[in-house]
Amino acid sequence: MVTTGDGNAVDARSGILVECVAASRAFGVGPRSVDAVRGASCVVPPGVRVALTGPSGSGKSTLLHLLAGLETPTSGSVSWPGLDRPAPVRPGTDGAPRRSAIGVVFQGPSLIPALDVIENVALPLLLAGVDENEAVEAACLALDRLRIGGLGPKLPEELSGGQAQRVAVARVLARRPRLILADEPTGQLDHEAGDQVVSVLLEAADELDAALVVSTHDPRVAARLRDRWQMTDGRLTVTPDDLPGSAPVEEGPR
Repeated sequence: MVTTGDGNAVDARSGILVECVAASRAFGVGPRSVDAVRGASCVVPPGVRVALTGPSGSGKSTLLHLLAGLETPTSGSVSWPGLDRPAPVRPGTDGAPRRSAIGVVFQGPSLIPALDVIENVALPLLLAGVDENEAVEAACLALDRLRIGGLGPKLPEELSGGQAQRVAVARVLARRPRLILADEPTGQLDHEAGDQVVSVLLEAADELDAALVVSTHDPRVAARLRDRWQMTDGRLTVTPDDLPGSAPVEEGPR
């Protein structure tokens, strides 16, 4: 069983948004090949709040990229049965979830310097073919919901690190995804700014009734999410199923 954002328990195999089955991702070839993720198996049901923990270089970012469809597994498969693309992505195949269904908050600065805050938040909608007036309206609404509407005309260089990350969350919120993936969103912030960004992520997930997976090496951040996944040397361990807020899966072959 897993615990959703509203505190209700649901079956981990019911209404799955994303499923990894023994998914691996290697970079390079031959003796220089690096296994970033090794045989990871997991499911992401609707409404979960997952802390993906582990040290730097353990494979957290690569796993998030696999969940988002930004990377293709070298072996195993990733599928999005609850996000309009039921066919799994396997090595050598093409496929990804519907892009608007997943929002990614990337590690570090991700705003375009030449665009102001409103333009940065509206840009993904414009690229998706949304009318300009509608995209700007959605951007302003997302900024207002996160209580940073006053930042709209500012350029990224005028923002603090915490403000820039909150704008990045607003950019995700404007697209109204069903799954939010955040890659070390507090890694370059002090504790106060980091706490604010985590609060914004949780509020955004609640607002959208979206699942949330946050990679972090900060135990303060991890403590604020109900479910716990651990990455170690590319291998994923999911909290045992006899603990509250867990999803029972088996790790891939060693």
